This record gives sequence, structure tokens and C-alpha cells, in this order.
Amino acid sequence: MTTTVVRARGLTKRYGSFTAIDGIDLSLDEGRIYGLLGRNGAGKTTVMQLLTGQIFPNGGELEVFGRPPAEHADVLRRMCFIAEAQRYPEDFTPAHVFRSAPWFFEHWDAAFAERLIADFRLPVKRRIKKLSRGQLSAVGVIVGLASRAPMTFFDEPYLGLDAVARHIFYDRLLEDYAAHPRTVVLSTHLIDEVANLLEHVILIDQGRILLDRDADEVRGSATTVAGARAAVEQFVGERPVIGREGLGGLASVTIDGRLDHAERVRAAELGLELAPVSLQQLIVHLTGAELAESNQKEVVA
Repeated sequence: MTTTVVRARGLTKRYGSFTAIDGIDLSLDEGRIYGLLGRNGAGKTTVMQLLTGQIFPNGGELEVFGRPPAEHADVLRRMCFIAEAQRYPEDFTPAHVFRSAPWFFEHWDAAFAERLIADFRLPVKRRIKKLSRGQLSAVGVIVGLASRAPMTFFDEPYLGLDAVARHIFYDRLLEDYAAHPRTVVLSTHLIDEVANLLEHVILIDQGRILLDRDADEVRGSATTVAGARAAVEQFVGERPVIGREGLGGLASVTIDGRLDHAERVRAAELGLELAPVSLQQLIVHLTGAELAESNQKEVVA
């Protein structure tokens, strides 16, 4: 049976008059990889800080591993949070970081850490303050992976990594996750890169959850229909539209929902082109609605 490790109901966090998290309901299950997605300032980091007990909510209920996370050491020791701007004592070296890691993470795997150090070509004897952005990101990634914490949060700590290093991270994460399942939460803007890793997608915008669905349900759940404007509008009809563009007599409309065989045949008869919508494109459509509405004065050739 699936074990739920996070339960939140009506979770709210305010900073003065600004509401960062606005009464969200959320649950995370054991042994899954979650994508926590959204635009800058959407509330992703605030959610993770609440779940890891770094800040207190202003309202709602929150349990992690069956207890409120803040000030409960038995809960906090089962989590690992790696931030985008992860900080370490400047006079430390990566070697110091990895030697002290077992004090905080009871499942720490030193052999796995050594393998990752070699993979990322990390100079472990160089002072933290002398490391490049990418090397500092590698330190956080190694801690997050080798900790094997039952719940691990990655808040975009890999942005400093080059493309090769990022793919090493993705490969090692999947490989080790298969051998040692745990709950992993990835917050990232590199959506297309991680799309195939995710088992569940949570999209947050302006402090509210817009999407909370299994990744398999989200993939292919929207379609772009392009062609002559009249034919596109005839085909779209009353279907829910999440994106619209136009140029002269041509139109491109993104609709929510899967198309069946008969609908695809109908589109072909109308001379329309159908294209799947990637996860990243879907996120852009869903979180850019206000922008899209303000720009619906379509370009006329």
C-alpha cells in the first residue's frame, strides 16, 4: 500500500500583507519523484521551506511523516534540503562537507559520494570560497544524492552545472532511486530536461496549486491545432482553450484534453495540423494566461 508522507490542508504562509502560499492542499507519497514547477516567485521555495520546518505556516495543517515538521528532530533528520544557493563555511573544503555529512544523514553512503566526486570531477581539497558556481552546485548535488534521506528536496541546486554534468545528475538520481527508493522533490525551470524523470507534477502559481496530477496523465494531455483560422475555430468549438496565437488567416490554438481517433480524422479532413504539447509548453500556457489574454490582439499580416 502507498504511504503518504506529507499531508497539508489549507496551508498558508504570509509575509505582512503578501500571501506567499494561499490555502493549498497537498499530499506526497513515499517512493515517488515529484516535480514542483512554476514561475519565479510562484511559491515553490516557500512550500519546501514549510515542509522542511525552516519556517512556520500562518494557517492550515501540515504533517510530515505524521508530525508537524518544525522543531521535531525525528522528522527533520529524515529529510535533506539542497537549496539553489546552498551555503557552507567558506574555510571548508568539499572534503570537510562530505566528512561531516554522516553526522546529519544516517543513510549516508560514502562510497556513492566518492563515485559522484569522480563523476563531477570535483576538487575536494579546494576551499569552498574558491569553487566555481558549477563546482559548488556539484557539492550540493552530491550531498543530496549520497544522503539517501527518505525525503530529499532539490531546489534548483544544479543550475550552475553544465549540460553534461546535469545529465550525470539525472542518470545517477534515477539509478540510485531505483536501488534505494525514497521521496524526491525537484524544483526546476529546466522542465524539458527533467520531464521524463518525474512521476508526479505539481504546478504552483501565485501561491496556489494549478495542477496536481500524475506525470503520465499530464503528458500528451494538450494538443496544438494549427491551420486556416476558420477551420481551426470550427474544430475547436467549445473545447477548453489554454493558448491561442494568430497571424492573418492562420491560427494556432492549444486545447486541453486528449483527442480520440475520430477527432484526429476530423482534423485531417479539415486540413489541420496536430502537434503534441510538451510539459514545458503546457506550463507556459497555464501560467501565462494573463499575458496571453492581454496579447489576444492577434497580428494581422
